[in-house]
Formats: sequence, structure tokens, C-alpha cells
Amino acid sequence: MTTVPTTPTAAAPATTAPAPAAPGRLGQGELRRRVAVVLSDLPGDVFTPGEIARALGRSAGAVGNALAALTDRGEAELVSASPRRYRATATTDEAAKGGGAPRTRPVPAPAAAPARSKVAPASPSGTSGASEKGSAKGGKAAPGGPVVRPNGQTYHPRRLADLPDVAALRKLREASVPAMLYGPPGTGKTSLVEAAFPDLITVAGDGDTAVADFVGEYTQAPGGGYEFVYGPLVTAMTEGRALLIDDATLISPKVLAVVYPAMDGRRQITVKAHKGEVITAAEGFYVVAGHNPGVHGAVLTEALASRFAAQIRVSTDYDLARALDIAPRAVRVARNLARRQESGEIGWAPQLRELINFQKVAGVLGDEAAVANLLGVAPEEDRDVVAEVVSAVYGRAVTPLALGQQV
Repeated sequence: MTTVPTTPTAAAPATTAPAPAAPGRLGQGELRRRVAVVLSDLPGDVFTPGEIARALGRSAGAVGNALAALTDRGEAELVSASPRRYRATATTDEAAKGGGAPRTRPVPAPAAAPARSKVAPASPSGTSGASEKGSAKGGKAAPGGPVVRPNGQTYHPRRLADLPDVAALRKLREASVPAMLYGPPGTGKTSLVEAAFPDLITVAGDGDTAVADFVGEYTQAPGGGYEFVYGPLVTAMTEGRALLIDDATLISPKVLAVVYPAMDGRRQITVKAHKGEVITAAEGFYVVAGHNPGVHGAVLTEALASRFAAQIRVSTDYDLARALDIAPRAVRVARNLARRQESGEIGWAPQLRELINFQKVAGVLGDEAAVANLLGVAPEEDRDVVAEVVSAVYGRAVTPLALGQQV
């Protein structure tokens, strides 16, 4: 089970805040407007999501998501990434206009502005501060470049509905439209979600995943006795964070049913194991799922599919593989095998993960070993066809990577 720190038993997010803003759910885009008001009232100052959240009486996760959306539109600027600090741009005041709460209300104490770099910092959507300002006339930030994931690795956005995929997922979250990403393992589904949502909590699904892995369970306390430790679903709900259910179709439908009430109009769950406590989702709570069709044991039920209005196919980006300087012949092998997989001739083809691993092995053991290893990772039932394609591309017979004679 994924263990998370104990959170308050109240059905509201665990934030300390005054009550300048009315509690409860806001209308679509209203939190973003209120955050813009804070920034535009003090255009020369910088703020963390937590500082704005305390002033508005909202969760830091929800405010962070609103700031990311404003940055995508060029209506806020990410000044520093660690900790995240934001300030107004030339178009923030326009974002702050409209109906809703009045502008006069408490504002957070400004954080000390960090030293400015000559190079504009990258925004979560992959656009630089300079490009955001340059796009102010158009009202939207232009699609940008790579996005740094929480683990420090780089994600390269792809096009989705005329937007960078990271920005598209954030818009779906803003509109409370749950998304399911499906495609072969290793195509970057998890990487995309991590790049889109810095506040992400993940449940890794398998056949043994239980209800307790979502809502929590009693564990032995250090001082004796037992205490209830909340699970990732409750944490995401109370803190207004994004929840990724990875390999969701490997989880028993009876277990997944615990998430459904949190996703529909009720936005509540009952934790039967903890005195029947009712948990209500804070603003910003969002569920996204990953599904690997064709993987043994993966079953996409109608009940699960119907909960995700947006279902997005994710496949390997071979152009990106070339841009990452992966050997062209290895990319050609992957393309050829992908076509055979689509025709039903085989069930496996190398995805971006395997191609990246190919490059790593080549860098350590050489190209010949990497080619042999690529054949070796193929499932046995597909290995003859894979060997045929690899041999045709490389112009020589290839066998799986194996130990040879004693040296």
C-alpha cells in the first residue's frame, strides 16, 4: 500500500486559512480569476501557491493548478521553480476582470523576489517567461519546449487537440473532465501525467490492489495501539490534488468502485473502515487513469470506461526518438515491428522506453550488444518475427544477448 502522512479527518483540505473567500466549489474559471486578482493587485511582487492559497482560503493544490493554467495562457509568469513563485504579466489584469468575488480582500505578504536570471525560466507548460510576455498580444502563450518532471527528467510535449499535451490535460482538469490514457507500456503515459500535474499522487494498480490501498487502513502506532493512516485517494481529495490510477484495468472492478463516487456529482466517499467518515473532494481534485490494452489481465469494463469522458491514445513518437539521437536503424526496426503489430501478426513492438534503453546499452556495451539485447527483450512468442526484422535492417543474423565462452 502507498503510505502517506495522516491527514485531518475533516472533509475539507488541510490548509490554514482565513475566510476571505466563500467555502465550497467555485464556478468554472473563478478560482483562476481570483488568483489573477492577487497577482494583478501587486504586480511587482512574487508569490508561492501556498501564500495565495492562505489568502483565498483554498487548497494549495487547487491554487497551484490555477497558477499553472494562468502561466499556460501567458497571464502569469513562473519566476522560480524551487520553490515555485509567480508574478503578474501584462495580461494578468485582463484575467482578473469579470464577475465573481470583489477585488477588495486580504492579499498575502509578498515573498522575497529571487535574483533574476538572464535566461527566462521555463514555465510548467514548457514556455519561457519571455515567450509568455511575447504572446501577450495574442492572449495565449505559444506552445513551448520540454517540461521538467518532478523527478528531474525531461518530458517533450506532443500535440493534442491543437495544444501541447501538457496544456490539454490541464484544461481537462480545470473543466473536471476525467481522462484515461491508453496504449502499449513504455509509450510515456505516466511521464505525460507527471509533467502535467506537479501535485500528482499515484496508485500503481495490479491484481492485488485493495480498497485499503486507496482509502487507507489501521496501522500500529509507534507508541502502541493502532491509528488510521489515510490512503492516496483521501489525500488527493482533501488536498485538491491530481490522482493517477496507473494500470487501472489490472485492478478488480469491485476495488475501483470506491473511486467512482468521488468522480461524479457527489464528489464524496465514505471510509467504512474509519467510523464511516465522509470525505468530500476539495477543489482541484482530479482523477486520470492509465490503461495498457493487450496486457494480460487488463480488463476495461464499461463501468470504468464510462467514468472517463476523455480517452486518449498514446503511442511511441518515433520523431522524438530520432531527436533524442537514438540510432536510426533501431528506430527503423521499431517502426517495422509496429506495423506488424497493428496488422495482428505479432503482439509486441519496441516502444520509446525500449528505444531509450537500447541507447543506454549501446553507450555501455556497444551497438552489437544493444541490438542483441533488443531481440532478447522481445516475448518468446514474437521473437522469430523480431529476429527477422532486426536481421533485415542490420544485414546480419542476430541472436539474443547471452554469455559466451569463458574469458
